[in-house]
Amino acid sequence: MQEPSPYLQFSVDEWAAFRNDTPLTLTEEEVRRLRALGDPIALDEVRRIYLSLSRLLASHVEATIGLFKERSRFLHLRGQKTPFVIGIAGPVAVGKSTTARILKELLSRWPASPKVDLITTDGFLHPNEYLDKNDLMGRKGFPESFDRRQILDFLSRIKAGERNVQAPVYSHLVYDVVPGEFKTVDQPDILIFEGINVLQVNDLPKQGDSVPFVSDYFDFSIYIDADEKIIEDWYITRFMGLRDTAFRKPESFFHRYSQVSEDAAQAIALDLWSRINLANLRENILPTRQRANLVLHKGADHSVDRVALRRL
Repeated sequence: MQEPSPYLQFSVDEWAAFRNDTPLTLTEEEVRRLRALGDPIALDEVRRIYLSLSRLLASHVEATIGLFKERSRFLHLRGQKTPFVIGIAGPVAVGKSTTARILKELLSRWPASPKVDLITTDGFLHPNEYLDKNDLMGRKGFPESFDRRQILDFLSRIKAGERNVQAPVYSHLVYDVVPGEFKTVDQPDILIFEGINVLQVNDLPKQGDSVPFVSDYFDFSIYIDADEKIIEDWYITRFMGLRDTAFRKPESFFHRYSQVSEDAAQAIALDLWSRINLANLRENILPTRQRANLVLHKGADHSVDRVALRRL
């Protein structure tokens, strides 16, 4: 007997039918500009998957606004509706950044023209100096390598409706947080918060103190999923692509990898995947998949091949 699931499962064709009359507001050229290295998403994928998702999110945003108005009337409150926050989680190289950027563009083009901001958790990593000092460079990307207090402070300020909330900026070129550089988020209608561990839960305190999770601030969450071996192939392909592009810049943290042979580079990529990224996936990221409202599962060609939506 099959175990009951908290999710409704949809084929791609079933999911695509839910887009109804949602207009496609992106062009092929815009999609090419938005996609990340190694993630060959096409306009047809946007049409099949992301238009239905945009319509679903629109209904959630509308319901949340309605609940806010009803609660305000009931409690005789005055104030501005706080941003609708969407969390996007999943392992490295699975296409989280592309999904986040595609959604940002689609949502900002709704008829109401909402203000949509996108923040990634990379900027909330502890600086390399801290990671070195605490022997955490080999655990970069693991939960302990992030400044969780800073993340919670940022999201609490966003949800409190504060103006000009600053998020730290990360440089993938130098592989470190950029000192003194911030991105300002000023009361958006929707905030997309993307990162590998955004659905992570932390250890509960023994004394019964209150400990918020990052996902407590989310109104909707999405997990981008794929089979382990497929993600490994994508990671190595991306690494080799960076070896021939960004790694060649002298200021790149990984410049040394552009100087080795192709076979040596392949071996380095496989070691980084197995020792760090696969371990993080199994220990910390994959266990959070069941906490997402929506799971988009991808096949080897990077396209979504099935969708799971949590039951209400």
